[in-house]
Amino acid sequence: MKYRTLGNTGLKVSEVSFGTWAIGGDWGTINDESALQSIHYAMDQGVNFFDTADVYGNGHSEELLAKATKGMKDKIFIATKFCRKGDINAPSNYSYETVRSYCEASLKRLERDTIDLYQIHCPATEILRDGEVFHVLDRLQGEGKIRNYGVSVESVEEGLICLEQPNVKTLQVIFNIFRQKPLETLFPRAYEKGVGILARVPLASGLLTGKYSKKHVFEDNDHRRFNENGEAFNVGETFAGLGFENGVELADQLKWIADGRPSMASAALRWILDQKEVSCVIPGFKDVQQIDSNLQALDVTSFSKVEQEKLRNFYNEKVKGLIRGSY
Repeated sequence: MKYRTLGNTGLKVSEVSFGTWAIGGDWGTINDESALQSIHYAMDQGVNFFDTADVYGNGHSEELLAKATKGMKDKIFIATKFCRKGDINAPSNYSYETVRSYCEASLKRLERDTIDLYQIHCPATEILRDGEVFHVLDRLQGEGKIRNYGVSVESVEEGLICLEQPNVKTLQVIFNIFRQKPLETLFPRAYEKGVGILARVPLASGLLTGKYSKKHVFEDNDHRRFNENGEAFNVGETFAGLGFENGVELADQLKWIADGRPSMASAALRWILDQKEVSCVIPGFKDVQQIDSNLQALDVTSFSKVEQEKLRNFYNEKVKGLIRGSY
């Protein structure tokens, strides 16, 4: 395993870490036994960082992490998120009393005394502009309930707002070959300020594995079926905002990235890790096979300057104009 410093938190995290949305819910049928086996397998390979949220399976993914990492709080770091259990637009949802209750509930499910990284979970832009929630997080940090805090954002604009806050240590952003906008201004500014970057939705909800055809039908309880057009939450979280059919067509045009590399998925993750500003990439998983597939990215050949330019042109010419929602 290879490790990078997570911004200026002082934490050394595995380059390929894992998100736990898929094992919590909203990605079709889940199997707790398989999920726990996968977490243990990942840790055996040197993975030491997992990202979760209090709304993933209504706290279920936090509980699974508690079981899998029991007795390893000094070796395995956990990031969780809050605010989406309430009204993300209401200032009262970010009061000290409310955030403390969210935090204490997560601590109980995680069976820990301190959260390594506590993140605001894609709040309303106006909440970030107002800034009061950051004072609340400073207070919780002072009480020892959280070690560091950051923000999971939907757009570059929101990320730039967060960078004005002195104690924000990380930004979690949608970043993949289909979503390259953060490279323009957000990443350089975050790097300059020592703010870590967690790259989420790295495979564009599976599109960048290259395994789907337009005929594929997802399960009813899979967000790729019920949120394709942003019906339940931000459209960018599903297929990077492209829609399924557009995404499949574009992914087919990218199959060349697997030439000389183990798979399209590992190549797509490698491209992300080739960006120096990225602290870690956090793909999801349901089983050991997916863990293994994602970890292949660690040994994949990096992209040449010519390949990087080809992908940049592909994004500008064919992808950017198709992305829906603010990003």
